[in-house]
Amino acid sequence: MTLAKTVISELRERIQHLEGANGKSRIVLPFGAKLIDNRLPGGGLAHGAIHEFAGGGAGTVDGAAAALFVAGIAARTKGKVVWCLARPDLFAPALAQVGLHPDRVIYVEAIREEYVLESAEEALRFGGIAAVVAEVVRLPMTASRRLQLAAEGSGTMGLIIRRWRRQSEANDFGHPTAATTRWRISVLPAEPLQVPGVGRARWLAELIRVKAGESADFIVGACDAEGRICLFSDAHDGPDQARRSLNTR
Repeated sequence: MTLAKTVISELRERIQHLEGANGKSRIVLPFGAKLIDNRLPGGGLAHGAIHEFAGGGAGTVDGAAAALFVAGIAARTKGKVVWCLARPDLFAPALAQVGLHPDRVIYVEAIREEYVLESAEEALRFGGIAAVVAEVVRLPMTASRRLQLAAEGSGTMGLIIRRWRRQSEANDFGHPTAATTRWRISVLPAEPLQVPGVGRARWLAELIRVKAGESADFIVGACDAEGRICLFSDAHDGPDQARRSLNTR
């Protein structure tokens, strides 16, 4: 067992070296929750890379929780954020509630989804931007590689939200992409507070894939006014209980 762990550790170091931008150490954005950050190479989400997000459970199609999760990440970066989309249904006040204020966001509204990918790639290549968000239905491997290379070249973080128009399209999320991490965010029953009928929203954050790391599930509190999430004490109950909660909604 010890030998196996040593071999795995050496392989991870080699992979990280090969995937790094010419061997340079990457800047990361920690979540501030050790249980999550310890699962991510470098202790956080890497800048100069793309990360993929989708909704789960009842929010698979609309992806509202995933969008707020991404907005919270973008809120904790420094500088302007470019948000590319084809459907004009983004609710800016909701983004402001998780710390991403309108004066930081440059919205790029495209008439076709292909133009969303093109705009996101151009913004990633431009540099000097804190993060680039793109809402897309499909993310082909070739397109994701182009985005990844653009992010590596500029050091900008790319955040890709998969939003589908119908449930059947969600099967596309199983196809491989060049994203450094892949997440699924599902809504759970709210945390009960002392005030009746009021509670902090909770999410099941599934880290489905991470390069040079292992997948994991976390029960987290929704982003606060500064874009920060928190881990709940019942996270040790594991994803099975969380999924049971989703199935009984």
